[in-house]
Amino acid sequence: MHREAVRSDVPRIAALMRRSVLELFPRFHDERETASAARYLTEPDVVLIDDGTYFVHEVGGDVVACGGWSKRDKLYTGSGDRPTDGRLLDPAAEPARVRAMFVRGDWTRRGLGRATLDACARDAKAAGFRSLVLMATLPGVPLYRSFGFREVNRTRVQLPDGVTLAGVEMAYSLD
Repeated sequence: MHREAVRSDVPRIAALMRRSVLELFPRFHDERETASAARYLTEPDVVLIDDGTYFVHEVGGDVVACGGWSKRDKLYTGSGDRPTDGRLLDPAAEPARVRAMFVRGDWTRRGLGRATLDACARDAKAAGFRSLVLMATLPGVPLYRSFGFREVNRTRVQLPDGVTLAGVEMAYSLD
């Protein structure tokens, strides 16, 4: 069942995020990168839940996929805290952010990521946004490309422990 996340989902979302990183990152990253990502990229952002822009896919009481979008300035978890993270974006001039997309390893390739992206695009467009942006980790790039996101830039994302991960900035037009 696809639905909007609520605060009581946070422990299950956190567990899914960590499990997803530990299962999927080793296909693209070494052991040190995977461990760092599991520590720093798996903290649920409750602001997304409070804003009503975060979704979960639940099967038999388990959260097997999650993700959402943001109308705020923060691009991705693990980027460190910036004073502007909570600033509301201007839908007429700035893109909404796709954030915190995770799926359990045994639930990949079943359309859950695409369903979440469909919901993000629909809701962001209804809120007046004209485009979406995201910072993809390598496991997510194939999904985003197949959805129609285009690569803007390849970069390295530094995590708080000094480990850097390959990242791909991507954009999608809602027009």
